[in-house]
Amino acid sequence: MTLVRWNPTRDLPGSLSDMLGMQREINRMFDRLFRGDVAEEGALEAASWCPAVDVAELEDRYEVKLELPGVAKEDVKIALQENQLTIRGEKKQEKEAGGKNYHRVERSYGSFQRTFTLPAHVKADRVEASFRDGLLTVALPKAEESRPRQIDVKVK
Repeated sequence: MTLVRWNPTRDLPGSLSDMLGMQREINRMFDRLFRGDVAEEGALEAASWCPAVDVAELEDRYEVKLELPGVAKEDVKIALQENQLTIRGEKKQEKEAGGKNYHRVERSYGSFQRTFTLPAHVKADRVEASFRDGLLTVALPKAEESRPRQIDVKVK
């Protein structure tokens, strides 16, 4: 018995169904491209790897978070030059003993580098980085002159 996935667009008129199918394929292609996935047809080579990142602005600092599962703290380097933050590192492939016969390899390995241009100056001497459970958090305190200020309006 073969299972067939239900497709609610299957009963739509031909051209609309074809268009939706084409859109799904294009979305799937871009998802693979930006996530760095390997091809599904049994490819065993590792794809280029780029960690996911969140950049947030708070009142007193910028915060950059990178997902780095499987990366050792020693393999991550952070540099701040003027208003450019660069984070580089390497996710090393595990060396396993024994003659394993892999049928599918989807985890990616290799070096990465992410550079972010910050919109305002930060206090370089007060930058802090923490690494916990595969999540790197970099806190970049804003310089006093770049913080928003409240200006009182005087009535005469």
